[in-house]
Order: sequence, then structure tokens, then C-alpha cells
Amino acid sequence: MGRHELTAPDPSRVLFAGDPHGRFDPIRTAVEAYRPEAVILLGDYELEAPLDETLGPVAEKTQVWWIAGNHDYVQTHYYDHLFGSRLAERNLHGRVVEIAGLRVAGLGGHFQGKIWYPRQGQAEPNFTSRDAFLAQLGKGNRWRGGLPRKRRGAIWYEDVSALGEEQADVLVSHEAPACHHLGFQAIDELAKALGARLIVHGHLHEHYSVPSRAGAPCVFGVGEAEVVDLKGNRLSAE
Repeated sequence: MGRHELTAPDPSRVLFAGDPHGRFDPIRTAVEAYRPEAVILLGDYELEAPLDETLGPVAEKTQVWWIAGNHDYVQTHYYDHLFGSRLAERNLHGRVVEIAGLRVAGLGGHFQGKIWYPRQGQAEPNFTSRDAFLAQLGKGNRWRGGLPRKRRGAIWYEDVSALGEEQADVLVSHEAPACHHLGFQAIDELAKALGARLIVHGHLHEHYSVPSRAGAPCVFGVGEAEVVDLKGNRLSAE
């Protein structure tokens, strides 16, 4: 597949929604106003009802894609309302999907010191795979027969490694790349492996943009309950 233009002809054809934390009106407003082909949600939903029910008519007016954030594993009902919703198959984590003519890669979750925290001298993962972690985990500590709920929200080296074998125009992640002082070089390295020209992330609740430089992709940070377009323009926020 050839390279795609990210911003022409209409930057609002794909929208990105920052961490709602239970507030979904900005997404509804932006979809109604701009009628995008797709909206990509960046995690931390704090759902009190299934995602499809929470979004309501939005899911009928545009394609909804999502990645999970760290808050989506905090409570069992948050988890079930996301991963058990009718939009469960729209989870972008660990794969590349063509969305509105763009190849979009997704990386949900967050880095956890127990698993892999590639900063401050901890570049190597403590566990490279889920199976390796489960092998040392007592059965009494398993949740629903597998990983503890909190560990399901970790960024796993095996997922990053596999995703890096793909090609994409855009990387959406919950964690930030290294241009942010709380970000991670591992996100930049994944974007480079993918050939991505744009990184869009949530998690830090900051609206900012960093232009492409020296071959590195452009970066958009999306604020809490905020929606931006393919140029990083803020379209709505509470």
C-alpha cells in the first residue's frame, strides 16, 4: 500500500478523542458538527454502561475505534463495559487497520514497572510475554483464569515487538513519546519501525503538538475530554 496524505482533502475526516473520564459530550458534539468518517478514542473512559450504549447515536454516524487506557482496568465494571461492549471488535490495540484511507496502528495500556518500564535504566522488560509472567504467578492471583486485571492494562514487549513488524501512517497510543518529559522513547522507536508520520496520544491530559523534525513523526497530545482533527486542531472540549 502506498503512502497516504494525512491532511488532504479534509482533516476532519478522522477525529481523535482524548481521555473522556466519563464525559462524552465533546465526542458527540464533534461527530454531529463535523461528520467524520471515523473517530478514534484514546483511552480512560470510566464507563458506567457499555461503550456502545454510552456513545449512543455516535456509533451509527461514524466508525468508532478505540484503545484502552490505564483507568479502564481499575474497576471490573469499567473493564466489562469496554471489552464486553458491542464495539469490542473495534479495539485497535496491537494491530494496524485502514481507517478512512489511513493505516492506523494502536497501542493501548501503560508501562508498568513490574512488567516493563523502559525509562530510568529499566529498558529491558522484566517479562517479555504474558506467558512468562503467568508462569511465575500463583493460581490464587489469577483473575478469570488468566492475568490479574491490572496487568491486562500493561504494555507488553511481545505486543510492541509484533506491531513493529507492520507498517502504518499513524500510531495512536495511550502513553506519550519522548518529546514529552513524561513520555517514553519506546513509543518513538515503535513509530519509527512502523514508518508512521504521526503519533497521537492521550493519558497526560495536555493539548500540544510537535512538528515533524529530522525524520521523526509529528506528535499530537490530546487533552482530557478533548477532540482534535488530523492537523491537531482542537474541535471541542468541556
